[in-house]
This record gives sequence, structure tokens and C-alpha cells, in this order.
Amino acid sequence: MSQRTVVGREEQAGPLLKVILFGASGMVGQGVLRECLLDPEVEVVTAIARNPVGQKHAKLREILLPDIGDLSTVEDQVCGYDACFFCVGIASAGMKEAEYRRITFDLTLNAARTLAKMDPQMTFIYVSGMGADSTARSSVMWARVRGETENALLQLPFQGVYVFRPGVIQPLHGIQSRTALYRFFYAVFAPITPLIMKMLGPRGSTTEKIGLAMLKVARYGAPKRVLEPPDFNSV
Repeated sequence: MSQRTVVGREEQAGPLLKVILFGASGMVGQGVLRECLLDPEVEVVTAIARNPVGQKHAKLREILLPDIGDLSTVEDQVCGYDACFFCVGIASAGMKEAEYRRITFDLTLNAARTLAKMDPQMTFIYVSGMGADSTARSSVMWARVRGETENALLQLPFQGVYVFRPGVIQPLHGIQSRTALYRFFYAVFAPITPLIMKMLGPRGSTTEKIGLAMLKVARYGAPKRVLEPPDFNSV
């Protein structure tokens, strides 16, 4: 148990968190990584990725794999963690269902099943999307596959599994989407983004809010396992 000083007094802090992060180079993942590195109660962040994250920090470690869904060669390096934040996502536009499913469902479940086997005391938080279909019967391909992925993850024997379903996200602190089309729209609408976010109210979110909420849910859990923007914005 560590201690920290808050407003001139000592406050008992909780145990330090050890975090695994997938998707650290994506827009949401960048926000989550930022909040983890800033949080004094996060001891280490291990980013599992195909390519280097492009940041250096005393708390940041990297495991580079050609297939981030296959953790079989690094099982000894992914034990003893408290939380996994899975922020890998891809736009479905122009993709056939088989390829979208391979990345969204197969890759995610392959990694999650290994982590559940190695460390069932871990909390697993998955970033899905607003509109994902829990019935997995939607005629909208991405919504159906996302829903199937959520359902399969919720059955895994982790200490806790939570699904975040963000909708409109405002990137802060210089964070940018890796998707060119999204970057274009963010640039075009930048002058009126504050107005858009005000109109959206609790239905919109920011990269900072999502990162902070994921850390809080990892520590304390949440009353719901599937969280929409109004749920995690108020965490």
C-alpha cells in the first residue's frame, strides 16, 4: 500500500495498478495511455502492438508482436496484471464481413482467452461502439459483429469484464485519429466542435473522459457491464 499527500494531508492510496493496453496508437488508445501515464497510482503500462507506440516513459513497456491476438510466445510476460484495456478498432467501411470479423472478433477473443487463462483476477475493459447490437442479429454488419464480440467477452472468466460503447468522441491534448477520413472530419468541424459537444451533452465524450473512466472502472468496477456514454461520462 502506497501513500500520497493530498491538500496538505496524508491519504491512503489504493494498490498500484499494472495495466496491459492494446491499441495504444489509436485515438481512444492514445487517450487511455495518456491518462495511465499521468496517474500516479498506475505502476506500469505494457502496450502490446505491432509497431512501436512512439513514446518514451518510465512506466511504459512495449511488447511487439506481428499478430497481437497471438500471445502464446509471451504468456510469461502478461501475468500479474490488474487490468487490460482493449482499444483496438477498425472502421468497417469498404470491408467484407469475414475480414472485419477476423480483426474485431477473432483477434480480440484470441488475446482475451489467453489473458483469462493466465490471469483470471484481471479486469478486462473492451472499447466497442455506440450502436453495437447485443442480440447479434442486426442487419448492420459492424453492429452485429461488435455485439457478438461483446457477448463472447462477457462470458470469459475474468474478475470483471466491462464494455465501453463510445459514440462521438472529441480528441484532446493533440491526439488524432489514425483514420484519414476521421481526421478530415475532425479538422473540418474543429471550429464548431465545442458547440457540437454541448448539443450532444452526456451522449458525447472525450479521449480524456474515456481514459479516466476506464481507470476508475478497473479499480472499483461499475454497476453495469455495458456502459454507454452517459454511464462512463459520469463514472
